[in-house]
Amino acid sequence: MIISFIRTFLLYIVIIAAVRLMGKRQISELQTSELVVTLLISDIAAIPMQDTGQPLVSGFLPIAVLVACEIIISALMIKFPKFRRSVCGKPIIVINDGKVDQKELKRLRMSTEDLSEDLRLMNVYNLSDVAYAIVETNGKLSVLKKPEKQQPDASMLGIVVPDNGIETVIISDGVISEFSMDLCNLTHEWLEGVLQGEHVKPEDVFIMTADRTKKYNIIKKEAGI
Repeated sequence: MIISFIRTFLLYIVIIAAVRLMGKRQISELQTSELVVTLLISDIAAIPMQDTGQPLVSGFLPIAVLVACEIIISALMIKFPKFRRSVCGKPIIVINDGKVDQKELKRLRMSTEDLSEDLRLMNVYNLSDVAYAIVETNGKLSVLKKPEKQQPDASMLGIVVPDNGIETVIISDGVISEFSMDLCNLTHEWLEGVLQGEHVKPEDVFIMTADRTKKYNIIKKEAGI
């Protein structure tokens, strides 16, 4: 029992390291080669987990080879666009200048219901609003609305919007984030002054957010949590 636990824990650590080496992507954003490697790693890792008679090396070595192959293939895809297209394919336009390309939909085996569903996920409910729709290499749909259907932005309205930078979580469940402090150019002296002014201690804060203009928001921990 203990041996199985240790083996599973070690393989878990190895898989996390392998996924970290391959980069940060959500499942829906995986390219073809990345998805294949991910599936193979999960299958290979399951064998030594279930069979304690198998040496751990029989799981570690194939995983290491797959990760190395994925890193090499990723580097080649960056350097050689043609190689990338051969592995991942290329984006396909399914709505071109407001016209649905029925041949491309059939080639993708994408039904009109699938197209409508993807458009709704992009907050597009009328097909006539779409100028271009492109199925990317990871299967996601990118949509460009017709000019008259696009929402105006600040530049179109001639409005100058101040740049307050990104709002980040400074304190999470009582723990101060040094990364967020540096990102917003905030000092510990400023943070201590704010907390003293609000009469709270860091350990009493559930969430504190702030931006570069030193605009902040504090949510205190609820009693008993």
